[in-house]
Parts: sequence; structure tokens; C-alpha cells
Amino acid sequence: MEFLKKLGIQEVNPGCYSNQDYIFQGTGRHRLDSISPRDNQVIAAVLPCSEADYEQVICNAKESFQTWRKVPAPKRGEVIRQIGEALRENKDALGTLISIEMGKLKEEGDGEVQEMIDMADFAVGQSRMLYGKTMHSERENHRMYEQWHSLGIVGVITAFNFPVAVWAWNAFIAAIAGNVVIWKPSEKTPLCAIAVQNICDQVLSRNGYSGIFSTFIPPNKTLADHFIQDIRIPLISFTGSTKIGRHVAQVVSKRLGKTILELSGNNAIIVDKSADLNLAVPAITFGAVGTAGQRCTSTRRIIVHQELKEELIGRLVHAYRQVVIGDPLETGTLMGPLIDEGAVKTYKRILKTITAAGGSLRYGGKVLKSNGNFVEPTIVGIHKDSPVLQKETFVPILYILEYEHFEEALQINNNSSHGLSSAIFSNDLNHIEQFLSVAGSDCGLANVNVGTSGAEIGGAFGGEKDTGGGREAGSDAWKAYMRRQTTTINWGKSLPLSQGINFNLNLKA
Repeated sequence: MEFLKKLGIQEVNPGCYSNQDYIFQGTGRHRLDSISPRDNQVIAAVLPCSEADYEQVICNAKESFQTWRKVPAPKRGEVIRQIGEALRENKDALGTLISIEMGKLKEEGDGEVQEMIDMADFAVGQSRMLYGKTMHSERENHRMYEQWHSLGIVGVITAFNFPVAVWAWNAFIAAIAGNVVIWKPSEKTPLCAIAVQNICDQVLSRNGYSGIFSTFIPPNKTLADHFIQDIRIPLISFTGSTKIGRHVAQVVSKRLGKTILELSGNNAIIVDKSADLNLAVPAITFGAVGTAGQRCTSTRRIIVHQELKEELIGRLVHAYRQVVIGDPLETGTLMGPLIDEGAVKTYKRILKTITAAGGSLRYGGKVLKSNGNFVEPTIVGIHKDSPVLQKETFVPILYILEYEHFEEALQINNNSSHGLSSAIFSNDLNHIEQFLSVAGSDCGLANVNVGTSGAEIGGAFGGEKDTGGGREAGSDAWKAYMRRQTTTINWGKSLPLSQGINFNLNLKA
């Protein structure tokens, strides 16, 4: 396939990249096959790195940091700008690879690359915004100010559902802040990471820099765990499940490191009595069906006023019947496959749990016969207090819950251990303001007449509770990747102490 050659993907690829080259010291390693979920065929293979390879990556990154941190921030931004241009040139090829390896639609794959491009543009602006504040000292002839310094090595761990965009959210901002980045991508989408590494390496090489971005693909969880335990990495940004996120948080905090955690979501949309269903239905459908329900911001729960429930379900069923399921590269396809056979098994298991809990199937519920991992998007009616609602499914199953009073809708929305994305469809100003108030949605994202899925890089992204509390992007995103330092300068001839303390010494001989 020509697009693979353009991205530098070989039939068998090394699993460790640093200093514009691959590292491969071991022999006899097992292959990690990258399997396309659309037909379960092998795309290409990766040879995972060894402990020696990993150690070399760390050493290279430490050395590169000594140079990169001294480069003026606007010049660092210029390098990221050029990477953004390189991504524009490779958008079609990289978008195709994302679609084939992850299974999302070609439009979504291209959109993910566009998100990287947008993030590069955003990072360029941030490179001139690493502001510190000057403040008045309580002591005469003194000046105080705060400044920000680079952290060092930033470790980024990404999930399969956004195999490249989430890395860019972290890596581009971390880089303009003067850090170097080591990436551990999902073992389910390693080729996407290698392709991005190749694109970045070409730009870095032209500018005379090396080791700013590195990638390692471990053979097992042992080396991955070593990554988060490594005291040479002051910050770990992790995107994935709450279960693994808790482990990452415990390990990194034990060594007093920093974390950015973007974990699971169990997102709800309130469909108010005054809602415009012509807006709500397409937003719900995309939120629940897009990426086959495998986004952290996917819509899982619909909280609809009891008077609108049956009409909404009828409209959703009509919309779902128009969803074309199939090859994500084909024009007209609206839902691709789940990531692997394990996800299909999860889909079937959850449906059994729903049935046992008294849920009613309103649409879908079938695994489609094919070579790929295709299922039907599913709509289920279930009681608002059912325990199954507390689980993030990560498959295209949508729960319909009804409410009578608006306060009840808010309570249902917040009755989740997760707190990532939320939305309301309403034309009632009072209800909209309640939803957005301190007593309203407890999620990190709260949208009005907009669905739960689809974040723009200009706003801070992240959630509360079991979603981890991390934030990426947003107006002051750079602060997460730097350390704050307070400086006091005495430009006078005396040494007054703060708080009026007297400490008199007779220093005359």
C-alpha cells in the first residue's frame, strides 16, 4: 500500500525510535502484529523494544533536553509549526492509516490529523505566552517575580481510540515548554505512532535537533510499568481506563511525580421538555455511534423528559436505521468496527447484563457476520437506578432514562462515578443556567444544544471524579508541563527580613 511507504511503514518495524533513528539491540523478539479491525488482517508488524533499548531512549532524551531547554521558546514554536505543515502534507496518508489500524471512519481519521494540525498551530501561539508575574515585595528595594522552567522528560501514554491526536495535545505543548517527550502508544495502534514519529523526525533533522520526540513500544506490561516508575520522568500523561489510571496515579505519586490523567467517561445528555429534537437527534446519534462508541466522550446515557421519551426513541430508531455499518474507508459508511474481538465479546456480555437487569432492547443488539468486528448500534430502555449505568461500556450502547422534574434530571446526570462530558438540549433559559451553575453538571465539559462528543483544542479538555481531574489544551495548557519558580531580588544596600523580623548581628570586628 503506497500510503504506508509514504509514512515510512515497513512490513516489519522496530519498536523503538530516538534521535531520528531506530534502536534495536536485542535479538529473537516476538512480533507484535498490527491487525485491522475491519477485516482482522495483519497490516504490518513491530518488534517490541528491550530494556536496553528503553534505557538508551531515556539516556538520549536526557541529553537532548540539555540543549532543547535552552532554545528560545518562540524558536521551539517554529519547529512545531513546521511539524504542523508536515502533518498537512501527510494528512490523507496518515488519516487512512488511522482508519485502517483503529477502525474509525476515514473522515474521522482525517479529522484526527486535523486536530494535530490545530494543536500545532495552538502550540505556536502558546510558545509566546509562557508568562510570569511581577509582584510588589513588602520589603523596600526588593522585587519579586515568578517564572516558569521546563520539567525535563514528559512521558505520554495514549489509548487506541485516538492513536495520534492525544499525543499531539501533550507533546506539542510540552515541546514548546522546553521538554522532551517519550511516547508509549497503545499496542493496538503502534503503526500510527511510528508514522507520526517518522514525520516529526524529518522536521527535527532539518532543524538540527534530535531526541525531542521518542517512541518505545514495550513487549509486555513489565517494561510499561517501569516507564511510570522511572524517577527520571517528572511527568506522566496517561489516557485510558480508570482502572489503569488509578494504578498510574499511585505509582507516580509514590515517587512524588506529576500526572495528567484523562480517564473514562459515562456521558449523559439531558433532553429537556423544551428541547429542539431536530438538534438533539443528530447530536445524540453522532455521540453514540461515532467511532463505534469508542470515544471517552461518547454519549452513553440519554435523560429525557417523560413526555418526550417515546417520540425521541422513535426519532432515534429512524436515525439509527440510516446508519451504514461497514468498511471505514468506504464513502457513505457511518459506523466502522470495534477495535478487536475482545470488544465484541464485551458488547455481547453487556447486553446480557442489561437483559438480566430488566432493560428493554429498543434497537440493535446484534453482532454482524463478517470478517471484521462489526456490531449494531444499540438503544436500550433501562431504569435510572440500574447498577449497569455505572459502567463505561466503550461500545455503541445507548441507555434511555426518563425523568419528570428537572432537578431529577440533574441528579441522574451527576449520579455517575465519572465526570467527563455532559450536555443539555433545551430552550428554557432557567434550566440551561441551572445546568451550568455550581449546583448543575459536575462534569469537566458542559455543553448547551451541543452533544457530548467533539472537543475543540481552544478549550481545556478533561473531567472530574473517576475521569481523573486532568486537563489538556486550553488557554494556559503550558503550565501543566512546567515548574513554577518564585524569585526575589534585593537591589538595595540593607537586608530587611519579611514579616518585620529583626535579626540583629554585630558584624564589626
